Amino acid sequence: MKIWLDGALQDAESARVSVFDHGLTVGDGVFETIKAEHGRAFALTRHLERLTTSARGLGLPDPDLDEVRRGCEAVMAANPMALGRLRLTYTGGVSPLGSDRGDAGPTLVIALSETRRRPDTTAAVTVPWTRNERGALAGLKTTSYGENVVALARAREQGASEALFANTVGALCEGTGSNVFVVLDGELHTPPLHSGCLAGITRALTVAWAGAKETDLPLDALERAEEIFLTSTLRDVQAVTRIDGRQLADAPGPVTAEAMRIFDEQSALDFDPRY
Repeated sequence: MKIWLDGALQDAESARVSVFDHGLTVGDGVFETIKAEHGRAFALTRHLERLTTSARGLGLPDPDLDEVRRGCEAVMAANPMALGRLRLTYTGGVSPLGSDRGDAGPTLVIALSETRRRPDTTAAVTVPWTRNERGALAGLKTTSYGENVVALARAREQGASEALFANTVGALCEGTGSNVFVVLDGELHTPPLHSGCLAGITRALTVAWAGAKETDLPLDALERAEEIFLTSTLRDVQAVTRIDGRQLADAPGPVTAEAMRIFDEQSALDFDPRY
């Protein structure tokens, strides 16, 4: 397995990041996960734009996107596979112990692992913890993922693959690694970005392609929803057929099934959809 580390391909077994890297010591980093199919990265331009947005939000220098593209191409060419998880990690680099950054410059790692297509349906749970829609990291895709690790472990304990959060005012927000859509009275809705949710790439494409409305919703909208689905880079559009203890259906509902069809169709037509 080959990875890209600071400008060149290296063997995964011998590649090393410093134990003083700020991404390790304090979670000072941003990342992107990208679907890679047969050596092509889906929606790469959008993902690189979000990587830059997240870096700026964290106060990191803009990543060199030409280098990132070269690294992605090199890693995919060196590790051929039908379907993979392409992971870009960009950190504050070697720094003193503590919150202050050093001046060594950022660290860039690009890695790829094989994966499988997700099932069409899954289960989700709600958790008692909240997203802080007014926090410094709201809407940024950072490596500070401790809250997500805890929440996802809770979901796994309950036989689910995702945990859903409200924000501090009790509005439906997002999952640990996904955006959430609900069908109410036959209409498709998803929380707006000011709820504190991540500006998901698959979310944005689903809003545009399937015509979803961005709506402030209380968390208990999940109890009333006729259909629920999740979106993310590796889920694409995935139906939720059980939420907490409530069984919705055994298969994707009609609105969800149509969103799945549209997403598959449109993404096949344009592998790097812009605007």
